[in-house]
Amino acid sequence: MLQTPIGRLRAMGFIEGMSLLFLLFVAMPLKYWAGYPMAVTIAGSLHGGFFILYLMVLLYATFAVKWSLKWPAAGLLAAFVPFGNFLYDRGLKTYDQK
Repeated sequence: MLQTPIGRLRAMGFIEGMSLLFLLFVAMPLKYWAGYPMAVTIAGSLHGGFFILYLMVLLYATFAVKWSLKWPAAGLLAAFVPFGNFLYDRGLKTYDQK
């Protein structure tokens, strides 16, 4: 899976998507309901780092595969939507198998 630019993007998208879900559904409830604000500090920092790495891998894949604007724009949009990376991955999986 990690041998192709799209495979690397899929892997990084999974990591970034999971970090967003962890931030939203674990760390934020810990902050607001359990009074543990450090959870958001830690999870938010990790998610931010994963987001930057995801953007770098997306940019790499865009140039390596010579994509038009459609795929990178969809990848950027998917990063801001909970579960968006997993939907984007479906399209990448079919694209990678061509």
